Amino acid sequence: MQQFILQTENLSKAFKGQQVVDDVSLHIPRHTVYGLLGPNGAGKSTLLKMLTGILRPNVGTISFNDHAWSRDDLRHIGALIETPPLYDNLTAHENLKVRTLTLGLPESRIDEVLQIVDLTQTGKKRARQFSLGMKQRLGIAIALLQKPQLLILDEPTNGLDPLGIQELRELIRSFPSQGITVILSSHILSEVEQIADVIGIIAQGKLRYEGAMPKGNQLEALFMEIAIASRKEAF
Repeated sequence: MQQFILQTENLSKAFKGQQVVDDVSLHIPRHTVYGLLGPNGAGKSTLLKMLTGILRPNVGTISFNDHAWSRDDLRHIGALIETPPLYDNLTAHENLKVRTLTLGLPESRIDEVLQIVDLTQTGKKRARQFSLGMKQRLGIAIALLQKPQLLILDEPTNGLDPLGIQELRELIRSFPSQGITVILSSHILSEVEQIADVIGIIAQGKLRYEGAMPKGNQLEALFMEIAIASRKEAF
């Protein structure tokens, strides 16, 4: 029987009468990379913000580790949604120290997460001097501080050069073997195809497909079929 670390049931969110997430039921298997695919504006970020408590759903439920989600569960959920929350005038180590002090974590955890994201050699370099890829990895390091069981990443490769994308891809793929389940949202099929074990495709706020990664070029065909059908449905 499949074990799920997180599930949603009929999750919905509307803003000013416009339905952004519509009746979405997700099933996230443990120790996998779950790729949440969809075009820009499909509702991915809104959905992830509900999973992390930034937004409240209008309708529906979220369960985590087989119980109703509560804010206490955020101790076990790390997230990088939109821009990494960095202090530009601080070093990588200092950025992480601020969080360990706030969260009451041992300082030894700083070097552990810097090692995981390969930022141990940044020294006195300030975050404002980091490349976009380095900022993304530092954002992930912050999300890893509390040793999360679930890591949520929203479009983490946006704006990265090919080398940065490759480095981040390898990092994300390493997490399931460390006991971390990953939800990765993206609108780039090729990236999700190389990283994810399971995918969900969302369009016009609705979950149109959830299951194993299609083989070969079938993912692109499936994605296009869903995109066309959802556009026709919208008119």
